[in-house]
Amino acid sequence: MNTRILATLPLAAVLAFPAFAQTSSTQDSTSTQTTTTQSTDTATGKQPLQAPAREGFWGRVNPFARKTYVKRQTDPIRDRVNELDDLTASNSKAIKDTDSRAQAGIKLASDKADAADQHAIDAGNKATMAQTTAQQATTRIQTVETVVSNIDQYKASNQTEIRFKPGQTMLSKNAKDALDEMANTLKGQRGYIIEVQGFSSGKGQIAIQNSQKMAESVVRYMVLNHEIPVYRIYLVGMGNAPVDGADSKHISGGRVEISLLKNDLEQLSSNSSAPVTTADQQQQPK
Repeated sequence: MNTRILATLPLAAVLAFPAFAQTSSTQDSTSTQTTTTQSTDTATGKQPLQAPAREGFWGRVNPFARKTYVKRQTDPIRDRVNELDDLTASNSKAIKDTDSRAQAGIKLASDKADAADQHAIDAGNKATMAQTTAQQATTRIQTVETVVSNIDQYKASNQTEIRFKPGQTMLSKNAKDALDEMANTLKGQRGYIIEVQGFSSGKGQIAIQNSQKMAESVVRYMVLNHEIPVYRIYLVGMGNAPVDGADSKHISGGRVEISLLKNDLEQLSSNSSAPVTTADQQQQPK
């Protein structure tokens, strides 16, 4: 009797195990369906993997499962893992691309800001140079206006007197030296005239002719020896005309007065030939 009971217990256990497995499978299936119904928003956008249905006598708990059965059960899981890896790689690439574009945008904005600052600095420098140039132009215009208004106003700058013996019209060595000294100061100058007045003792036309000859000898020497333009020399024979209230009878022999007269044209020439400033050089086209 005891032997039959012992033999029956293992058989009952073997028969009860599939029923237990079936119940567990049904509960797991119900739980999986509930979870699927509650959450369908997954990373891959696909439905979650479903629990495999019961197959054969053993269901999912098959102690005698073969490799094909295991492969069939694990392939969906492996595929889903591969999809997640691909999705992770794609997201990482998208994040890197977004970061690269953001960094490029930041650099571009920074470069534009630097360029705008440099343009502002250049504009400020050009405005300063323009103001300086305008001030220089105003100064020059004022100088020109002053010179033009005084263009015909000649002022005595130097005066030399040449003495002649009675009856003499030729220049002595001392007279030539005095003329050389005056003429040497006129080289390269502008805006001047030379006034030559001859005076002679005697009376009437003879005195005028003698004074004219003495003055002509002075002019001839300055033109031939110092290349002074003739149009800058004004000559007049005064004869025995009194000078500065002196009476003609007090004049012994003859004399010639040479007066150097200047206006402001030389000043205008020196201003126009002044060296170009840095601001003017930058304003000149290349």
